[in-house]
Amino acid sequence: MKVLVIGGGGREHAIIRKLKESKKIAALFCAPGNGGIAKDATCVNIGACDIDGMVAFAQKNAIDFAVVAPDDPLCLGMVDALEAVGVRCFGPNKAAAIIEGSKVFSKNLMKKYGIPTAAYEVFDDPAQALAYIKEQNTYPAVVKADGLALGKGVVIAQNEEEAAQALHSIMEDKIFGTSGNKVVVEEFLTGPEVSVLCFTDGYTIAPMVSSMDHKRVGDGDTGPNTGGMGTIAPNPYYTPEIAKQCMDTIFLPTVQAMKEEGRPFKGCLYFGLMLTPKGPKVIEYNCRFGDPETQVVLPLLKTDLFEIFQAVRDERLARIDVQWQDGCAACVVMASGGYPKKYATGLPISGLDETGQAPGVTVFHAGTKLDGDNILTSGGRVLGVTATAPTLDEALEKAYAGVESIHFDNCHYRKDIGRK
Repeated sequence: MKVLVIGGGGREHAIIRKLKESKKIAALFCAPGNGGIAKDATCVNIGACDIDGMVAFAQKNAIDFAVVAPDDPLCLGMVDALEAVGVRCFGPNKAAAIIEGSKVFSKNLMKKYGIPTAAYEVFDDPAQALAYIKEQNTYPAVVKADGLALGKGVVIAQNEEEAAQALHSIMEDKIFGTSGNKVVVEEFLTGPEVSVLCFTDGYTIAPMVSSMDHKRVGDGDTGPNTGGMGTIAPNPYYTPEIAKQCMDTIFLPTVQAMKEEGRPFKGCLYFGLMLTPKGPKVIEYNCRFGDPETQVVLPLLKTDLFEIFQAVRDERLARIDVQWQDGCAACVVMASGGYPKKYATGLPISGLDETGQAPGVTVFHAGTKLDGDNILTSGGRVLGVTATAPTLDEALEKAYAGVESIHFDNCHYRKDIGRK
């Protein structure tokens, strides 16, 4: 079959490298892809949100199956458009993708169906939101933009001044555009964070190996939030007992709730969880594979990923035995100096072989581009260096050895991934 993966980051590279293992795929395309993905698939210069361009390409090239990976095209209805012309897809339709596309929708869904989450209120007026925060007078306070914001639409305000600044930048300066027309103000939850990605066909749910993301840019969880500076899997805090509790109180109820709302969810449903003293609670839902969680979860998958994708699309996930290998995975993100704020691009990367890889690790390319035979930086998060091993310590040791062997100017990475 001819398969098209939509997107161009580290997550898409991880999906493509797993799909390459399938005997059922004759040709792999990626739009737009990146410098590393180009070593594993045929890259097509179409923007991930260019629905008309994507549909035209899929029809012209007789694409059999498409994997829509990023949040933006999912929320815009890319799956609906491709399915309408007969291209089978992995990913939720527009109606179901709202679970990530609107924080207000997802919080109200949890309230309606009794799914545990942080207490919250919704505001479309910054003055009213600030008055509520002052009245609550409990810090830190969490302020979230309603819509998509590249994973950066959450501010944890330590005091009234920071809360006022967050509301001003999100709702008045519109740093995230119309995503900031409304905000959710919610209580700050404490406890270990866990990411659990799940395959679901709208009926059956098959959780993947749990993982732990490291969002802050600096060691010791300091500095601003990023898209993610590294991950480990499985998450050591996520015990079998907690997994069962999450299945019973969060995962199955969410899939059921979406079905009851007339928005059945088919694809990868991501649960961002906080293991609070009062039990697991949902921090956020994503309507797709997480980044960089995918980079540690998929390397541990034993079952053919393409078979799972097809089963999800055809609502027969219950008939697939999804298997995982024992052991651990660790991913360290190599970022451009200055990320998540201003950074330079176009810097040459050394230490990679002609396939864009390095010995002993798998290098997932996020922000790279090809310049002839050279690979250059082209984004904030540049590479995700991933290793698997029987233990977490060994996986981390291998991943960091891989990082040490790769270089680009002003490279920045956290030295403490997986240490807590």
